[in-house]
Amino acid sequence: MSTPFGVDLGNNNTVIAIAKNRGIDIVVNEVSNRATPTVVGFGIKNRSIGESGKTQQTSNLKNTVENIKRIVGLSPNSEDFEVEKKFFSTQLVDKDGAVASKVRYLGDQKEFTSTQLLAMYLGKLRDITVKETKSVITDICLAVPIWYTEQQRRAAFDACKIAALNPVRIVNDVTAAAVGYGVFKTDLPEDEPRKVAFVDIGHSSYSVIIGAFKKGELKVLGSAYDKHFGGRDFDKAITEHFADEFKSKYKIDIRENAKAYSRVLAAAEKLKKVLSANTQAPINIESVMNDVDVSSQLTREELEELVKPLLDRAAVPVEQALKMAGLTAEDIDVVEVIGGCTRVPSLKATLTEVFGKQLSFTLNQDEAIAKGAAFICAMHSPTVRVRPFKFEDVNSFSVSYFWDKEEEDADHLEVFPRGGSYPATKMITLYRNKDFKIEAKYSKPEELPAGTTTDIAKWLIKGVEVAEGQDNAMCKLKVRNDPSGFYTIESAYIAEEREVEELVENPDAQPEDEPVYKTVKKLVKVKDLTFEAETFSLPENVLNEFFEEESKMVMEDKLVAETEDRKNALEEYIYTLRAKLEDEYKDFASDAEKEKLSALLLKTEDWLYDDGYDASKAKYIAKYEELASLGNLIKGRYNAKQEELKQSLRSKQEAKQAAAMAEKLAADRATREEKKDDAEMADELD
Repeated sequence: MSTPFGVDLGNNNTVIAIAKNRGIDIVVNEVSNRATPTVVGFGIKNRSIGESGKTQQTSNLKNTVENIKRIVGLSPNSEDFEVEKKFFSTQLVDKDGAVASKVRYLGDQKEFTSTQLLAMYLGKLRDITVKETKSVITDICLAVPIWYTEQQRRAAFDACKIAALNPVRIVNDVTAAAVGYGVFKTDLPEDEPRKVAFVDIGHSSYSVIIGAFKKGELKVLGSAYDKHFGGRDFDKAITEHFADEFKSKYKIDIRENAKAYSRVLAAAEKLKKVLSANTQAPINIESVMNDVDVSSQLTREELEELVKPLLDRAAVPVEQALKMAGLTAEDIDVVEVIGGCTRVPSLKATLTEVFGKQLSFTLNQDEAIAKGAAFICAMHSPTVRVRPFKFEDVNSFSVSYFWDKEEEDADHLEVFPRGGSYPATKMITLYRNKDFKIEAKYSKPEELPAGTTTDIAKWLIKGVEVAEGQDNAMCKLKVRNDPSGFYTIESAYIAEEREVEELVENPDAQPEDEPVYKTVKKLVKVKDLTFEAETFSLPENVLNEFFEEESKMVMEDKLVAETEDRKNALEEYIYTLRAKLEDEYKDFASDAEKEKLSALLLKTEDWLYDDGYDASKAKYIAKYEELASLGNLIKGRYNAKQEELKQSLRSKQEAKQAAAMAEKLAADRATREEKKDDAEMADELD
């Protein structure tokens, strides 16, 4: 069975956790880091994902994709598409209505959609977890931003499938952290709920939720966000400051050189972190551009001035979340803060002022979301037992269902309003005499990020039949806002009002009394309707195509990795065998064998660094075996001699032990005889 797998999809770094019966563990990656860079790089031979992608990023800037979280399911027509271009070193393009990144891979220009890129990354996370935990990983709970629309959630869901994962739930990231808080807090009330504000300011966005907690229960009352407020915006402000300074001081413009700008951006991120603990910090970069070394420094006061436009917006999401929840800052009992950017002192001071109370940091700022997601995934697992915990999230956008007006007075109904809880189910009744269509749309475009489509899904309801003597059929639609935040039609059927016999309840009736029935009119389901859905999910054929393409790329990456391993093994064997031939093995090979093997080692070494530098896996194996066929003969003689020496030593030790034992027995026997003689002498004296 699958081990529950929780993923906090971060814009800069991603954290993964697994749930077991003994608790929840953070999974470390191949270099033992608890967070993995959210990076996918493309090269001449293979892909470099995560840590390896970050390592080669500077040298392969135009083919390394980051900020994946920001473009998943994003429409090329939205304003955010233009905003995100400023943060990408790769070229973003429109591919069949989806945002894609244009890169050079295996020597050719390729375009990969944001869904494919996320799938590549999730596949890497799965492989890391499988290798580290030796577990089966298929079920995943993926934590995404609260501002993700239906289109973005569907894209994330599809990405999981392409990565051969089963998405049991798509959950809002801050809600996942709140679930973790509620599960592991032992002092939650059972009557009056504790109201907790969760503030998450990460690499690219700022989210707030207001939660009401009781023992074993969470209800999210309100949420808000600022999509363009995060650590990368601070880094950008610092980088732009130094770009101006270096232009006047060193006469270089890093804005004209992508690699130089990237290096200053990375240095700015480090400088920001240093300023969280110190009042000033230096910046030094060698040969940043045109062989020019640059150096400068920044104080915490200067940083606060640079990011003042951001800090001025810090109160807005809090105020919006409180308004949705119908509360004031005074009503909040605790303010829990998570996210890497909340380590900035000026930001902490601003939040303290907004709430009018001290901030709480009881949750792990970097790992709380992943742990919450792993717990939620475990809730869906039949094999892992978890303590009962019920939670409801809140809608960020209003959603209405639309239809062609016939018998009804209106052509739509706002079924799931902004601020309403989900999961939730509602019933819609329509009167129809033939098959019909129904659509789900966002009711208020002004609530959405600019340029976002209001469309959510369309359904064709089929199988409508009108009873004899009737003008139309009563069609009942059960619509649902499911746990992953998707808007669906769960079922559809035709109902009729019919007379049925119903037992009359009589508490005074005697056993011998006959039961009394009355005739009542009730709605009865007479026929199930079928429906065809048109959603933002990828069509089955496209999903399969992407899955096969991803599987092929995985095999190519694996082959490249195995080939590199074989190459390294051959290189290591050449140097090891040569060294041993001059030392340990020198007495076990004839002069002719030494000469032959030395020549072969030299020949193979020359080949390895010349024609064989880019050879196939099979070639490296063949060269290794050619050397080993002669080297193992000598090694065999050496090992035989070592075994002989060990046996000889063992025999000597055994002989020595036997002699010592015999000597001890003789001594014991002499002692016993001496004691016997003494006893006999005593008897004679008596």
